[in-house]
Amino acid sequence: MHLAELTTLRLGGPATQFIEATTEQQLLDLVRVADEAGDSLLLIAGGSNLVIADEGFDGTVVHVATQGVAVDQDACSGAMVTVAAGEPWDAFVARAVSEGWVGIEALSGIPGSVGATPIQNVGAYGQDVSQTIASVRAYDRYEREVRTFAAADCAFTYRHSRFKAEPNRFLVLNVTFHFRLGDVGAPIAYAELARTLGVEPGARVPAADVREAVLGLRRGKGMVLDPDDHDTWSAGSFFTNPILTADQAATLPVDAPRFDQPDGTIKTSAAWLIDHAGFEKGYGDGPAALSTKHVLALTNRGDATTADLLALAREVRGGVEAAYGITLVPEPVLVGCSLDS
Repeated sequence: MHLAELTTLRLGGPATQFIEATTEQQLLDLVRVADEAGDSLLLIAGGSNLVIADEGFDGTVVHVATQGVAVDQDACSGAMVTVAAGEPWDAFVARAVSEGWVGIEALSGIPGSVGATPIQNVGAYGQDVSQTIASVRAYDRYEREVRTFAAADCAFTYRHSRFKAEPNRFLVLNVTFHFRLGDVGAPIAYAELARTLGVEPGARVPAADVREAVLGLRRGKGMVLDPDDHDTWSAGSFFTNPILTADQAATLPVDAPRFDQPDGTIKTSAAWLIDHAGFEKGYGDGPAALSTKHVLALTNRGDATTADLLALAREVRGGVEAAYGITLVPEPVLVGCSLDS
């Protein structure tokens, strides 16, 4: 099968072999067999953070389709919720809001699977999953054993974790979240979301209202999947927000966004840099173009190839580097392709 069928970009060539794993044991068996044979292996769940080469993948592709949500809840300690890696993320967020599990409501509308969230330390609108993850259970392909990592051992930082640092080592099997119980969401930590809700940053409003506001904001940016809207044929934000030293940040224009980080570094906005380097919404006259709603999303307008998308990404990255001396880093995982080739 063509892997384009499994990615939100709808890009990617054929797999030599394709297998769907619907149980944890099946998933483990498939990975162990491939590793022992020395076969190339690609694991795909939601496919929302992948850019796969037009040539496809010369090896075995395993589709992670495991399911299951186990809940241990009481009024004093909150809810400990263990979720299989293959569960769709946004469906889980919707359930969390309806069940009164507080802390991921601002992560509504994000495509992909639950198992992918700790790898990237998925975040949006002032929340990220490291704030509610209690532990991650994963198969260590190097040591060939199942291991459980407490949140403190996951090395979570901005869009990063120990699992991302060693991309071929760990297979996430399930994720356990610890939620406070209630109908009111976590304090609003993002100015745009606060404005949308009509409150000040730090205020708390019903989690259901937060979810609806976030979904509205994401739809306005083409970040909620819609098969009829080519602005959503993307991998979400294609570049991460750069983390700069104070000296690097000082070279930016005075109106460039700056967000002080706890370690003394300064985060700026990739979208601002792209826009002000001359790449406006909808930029590109070929089959791959920037979203008409958000400059940070590179999109497939219907008949693009991965080569088309990467050419656009190189153009944007090069323009930002020429204008500001900052090299943007791609957020999706590139399989069989590179921005440097």
